[in-house]
Amino acid sequence: MLIATPHIPARLHYQANGFRVLTPGNHVSCAVSGQPVPLDELRYWSVERQEAYASAAIAVDAMIAAQSSK
Repeated sequence: MLIATPHIPARLHYQANGFRVLTPGNHVSCAVSGQPVPLDELRYWSVERQEAYASAAIAVDAMIAAQSSK
């Protein structure tokens, strides 16, 4: 069970098959769009860049952009 605090962003450590809550909150912001993503709906993130994404399409676009900038 996640501890949720209304309207406060959480700080997370993203891992390969989950995430660890560093600072309790109820959402994180998408790294690309800035859209708030409720923790119970968070499905896409980058372990390498430690950032969250609002959708699969945004996650793929971010991965492509990161690969092309190398």
